[in-house]
Amino acid sequence: MRDAPSTVLPGRDLSARAAQLALRVAALLEAVCTAESGARAAAAFLRSWAGTAMTTRPAPTCSTPLDAVTTRFALTDAERDLLLLAGLPEEHEGLASTFRALHPRSEPYPTAGLAALVLGDGDDTGRATLRRLLTGGAATRHGLVRLHGDGPLFERGLRPADRLWEALHGHDAWPETIERVPVGEPPAGLTRWLEHTDVRYAIAAIRAGDDRTLLITSPDQNVALSRCAAIAAAAGTGLAAGRLDGNQTIGTAHLLTAHAAARDAIPVLVIPAVDGPAATRDLDLHDIPGPVLVCTAPGAARPTGQRPMLTVPIGPLDATDHRTAWRTGLPALTTQAATLAARHPLDPALTAWIAADVRSRQQLMPATMQVPDVSASIRARIEGSLPPSVDFITATVPWDRLVLPSEPGRQLRDAATRLQHQSLVLDDWGLRHHARADRGVRLLFTGAPGTGKTLAAEVVATAIGTDLLRVDVSQVVSKWIGETEKNLAAVFDIAERTQAVLLLDEADALFGARTEITDAHDRYANLETAYLLQRLDHFDGLAVLSTNLRKNIDAAFIRRMDFVIDFPMPDEACRRDLWALHLPPRIRDDDVEYGVLARLYPVPGGWIRNAAIAAAFLAAADTGARVRQAHLISSIRREYAKAARPFPGEPPQPAHRAGSDKETR
Repeated sequence: MRDAPSTVLPGRDLSARAAQLALRVAALLEAVCTAESGARAAAAFLRSWAGTAMTTRPAPTCSTPLDAVTTRFALTDAERDLLLLAGLPEEHEGLASTFRALHPRSEPYPTAGLAALVLGDGDDTGRATLRRLLTGGAATRHGLVRLHGDGPLFERGLRPADRLWEALHGHDAWPETIERVPVGEPPAGLTRWLEHTDVRYAIAAIRAGDDRTLLITSPDQNVALSRCAAIAAAAGTGLAAGRLDGNQTIGTAHLLTAHAAARDAIPVLVIPAVDGPAATRDLDLHDIPGPVLVCTAPGAARPTGQRPMLTVPIGPLDATDHRTAWRTGLPALTTQAATLAARHPLDPALTAWIAADVRSRQQLMPATMQVPDVSASIRARIEGSLPPSVDFITATVPWDRLVLPSEPGRQLRDAATRLQHQSLVLDDWGLRHHARADRGVRLLFTGAPGTGKTLAAEVVATAIGTDLLRVDVSQVVSKWIGETEKNLAAVFDIAERTQAVLLLDEADALFGARTEITDAHDRYANLETAYLLQRLDHFDGLAVLSTNLRKNIDAAFIRRMDFVIDFPMPDEACRRDLWALHLPPRIRDDDVEYGVLARLYPVPGGWIRNAAIAAAFLAAADTGARVRQAHLISSIRREYAKAARPFPGEPPQPAHRAGSDKETR
């Protein structure tokens, strides 16, 4: 982007131009004031200061900030001189003292009456001209010059806009009333986006310099600003961005535009989203000169008026763009760029942030950079802002910890494979275009409690090398209208950004069947369901919905699932494997018989896990003995009692059996 103006030439040139106004003030004082008033001494000081300022003025070699402001706001010579006169007290404390002596209320500003005498002919025509400039001229209409104080017009003081005089000197001054928003450099990975037709229109609009509003809408402010940076770089200009909150008026936009003009830059209005009935604010920029970029969340602002407007999309982006962003951000992982793009298809703006985090970690503890380092940095960025309904789980559960029949296990592996290869199939092979295939994988786990649904989600997350985002549905659902959708939107956004496996456990409350509308509650419940259907369609990741009762799930959700996996109650062979899995051989006694336990107690895997843990504690309390069959039977009896189910009884005492007949698995 264009470099900032020189900090030496603009200041000296501005002082020299202001000095010419100081000479005119001096001439006026000498002409209309008596010697006894002390005005002649003030005039002498004005001439002395002006002479010094004008002799140190270098020959201008480029456009100065004052020139840029004059051009942007189409100021006449009189309006430019009005701005210079208003800024004179900022040049020297002696000048401020001089104007204080001339002000009827002893304020250090030139008055409108003094301006009428200096800039006009001193007659009624001059006063009428100045009155017109002060009430409707460009300098005051756009806030470059402000009238200060109360009282009659010609007794009020003239001041330049907040911190504008320092900016006209070429310094990076910024108004205190506007929150400055850093824009930064455009990230890599947007080259193809810049070729989009609407984006090319936006670049042409900035180059033309005409009055237009360029609207960029994104839930993420950083993403929208990255598009502004890319457009400005392509157009060969700079940006000056400020945030407008709900209490600020269009005058703030004028002030931001003035500071942008002093930097020969384009103003960027950042409008955050707000809650409440006035969430959408009208934005009338008809009197703002030149192009203006507006970054806003969806629905936060609505441009009005007859000012031309262009909408700039933030997409589309494909696998090539994501690979370029990762390759540029992390050159050390160039060979892994395709893997990173498939696993973490973040927006290029966010990719640049994560890459900077990874490089910073690398500098602190030099080591071979790996793909898991990227995942860890993404997780670190997100964990601090997780809502209370979400738990981040670092999954470390291998496939062999999941005991399932062959068909559910095969479907789980197919789901993990689909996510790993979707970039190849959808982007490189073109099925996203030809078959209108969506990104992401959606799974529905059904089955009784304790059959391994949550464990399966952890296994899949481990297999694809990402985290598990487990959602507490009870905290997501709200009785307040619209809050459930808002909570879910935040959850889906976090899951997409981290590419963690999203687990909505016991999802019946969220994905229940729609009902006939009999009252307002039914209407809004159905709206929630419709929102979730739409959000699932566009979810770019792996989503797992689990339920104990498949019949309670809306049929529309079933159709959208890529895999519907039923988790049956484990058969006897699976139960035997589960007992062996949860009891390491070194802690079990020789009298433990897995086959007997599996045959006599037809329970889900969750019960077996609980019983194994409880038996281990019983054994530890029993003088540290190893786990015996009696410990296991006592523990499984408690599981039956918790579920209020009749206990099948203890196995008969075994007769003497050969050691080879005992279960040693």
